[in-house]
Amino acid sequence: MDDLLKYYSRKDVQKAIFQVSIDREIAVRFGDKGYGRRPDILQFETDIHELAKQGATSFNISEERWKNPFYALKPGMTKKQLDEIRIGWDLIIDLDGEFEYCKIAAYLIIEALKFHNICSYSIKFSGNRGFHIAVPFETFPSTLNKVETKLLFPESAKIIVSYLKSMIKEHLFEMIREKNPSFKNQDPFTLVDIDPIVISSRHMFRAPYSYHEKSGLISIPIHEKDILNFNKEKAKIENVNTDIKFLDLEKIKEKESSQLIIQAYDSYHKIKKFDEDKETKILMQKKDFQQPQTALNEKYFPPCIKTGLAGMSDGKKRFLFILMNFLRNVGYDYDEIKNLVLEWNKRNKEPLRENYIMSQLNWNKRQKQNILPQNCPKDKENLGNNADNIYVDLGICNPDNLCKLIKNPVNYTIRKSKLKLHN
Repeated sequence: MDDLLKYYSRKDVQKAIFQVSIDREIAVRFGDKGYGRRPDILQFETDIHELAKQGATSFNISEERWKNPFYALKPGMTKKQLDEIRIGWDLIIDLDGEFEYCKIAAYLIIEALKFHNICSYSIKFSGNRGFHIAVPFETFPSTLNKVETKLLFPESAKIIVSYLKSMIKEHLFEMIREKNPSFKNQDPFTLVDIDPIVISSRHMFRAPYSYHEKSGLISIPIHEKDILNFNKEKAKIENVNTDIKFLDLEKIKEKESSQLIIQAYDSYHKIKKFDEDKETKILMQKKDFQQPQTALNEKYFPPCIKTGLAGMSDGKKRFLFILMNFLRNVGYDYDEIKNLVLEWNKRNKEPLRENYIMSQLNWNKRQKQNILPQNCPKDKENLGNNADNIYVDLGICNPDNLCKLIKNPVNYTIRKSKLKLHN
């Protein structure tokens, strides 16, 4: 802690963090004690050192920029209320997963931005396994289809990230194969997570030059030319200098991201809103997938869902997405899903923020079409052959005898409930 306090006493570090925090909400973490109050802001550069004296270990900042965030932001605000005080939002692309493959993905995302004639991007090491790539709000058009762009959050950010993700997918696969010839999975995003679902209002990301508690490293901005050869040694606290700005608003080209957002929306409208594979469509038509009218008892849940519900240390956001879709398909209404999800969150080692959970619940509620959770692994006898399966990756796949007969956790629950009725 002495090294960290000394680090945050540096004037250049204070200035770098403060400059990017202007008009943003911040969340201060105090080590194992968790986060401080929200909303919060930095009023002066010296606040950083003063908070560090009180035990602050890291600083997180909002993707959105606000009018008077300290006074205007309140828990439980509606989208309309948030829209009224939002100044703008920066596109933050969060890459996480296998470090070496995250470097490749970051390189390809930058290439995709350059393809759209964008040069005002920033990139930084997240401080642990991945990278954050940022595109300033000022580079987007002020309106899109006669709607103010500042009002199009988080949907525009999700659409752009999904578009860029699809754009780099094949190249990412080929570059991973070059690095690792044994990789035979056709989906490279099992190794690199670029999940647009996690983008939500009041979503936070680690501030540049902030400490990362798990790794003990600093989240440092880097030059584009250094991405593929980036070494974490540079992020050690004793090696950090602040010569690279992150989201440098003095060096941007206004509206240069117009082509990107227009093409992303064009692509979005040309494809189905939800990309379901043929196998899932067939399963949805089967009798076993007729949605129950009332919530099925938890005792009929499959082992993977029960294991996840017991509490998780990693992968909580991914499991939350699975859980919401699963519950919706086994007869749970919004209030029932909300209650179960909030109870589950209390059992997690480090609970997700309630405002994040509520934003995901509200997003799920607005979807007119039910989405099945991902299918079970195909080879249930040897889970090691299913490295691409989310349940295996999360460490919650513990198949029983019934699991061997089904293809989806929803199918398991409906079939098991019917078996009980007939016994």
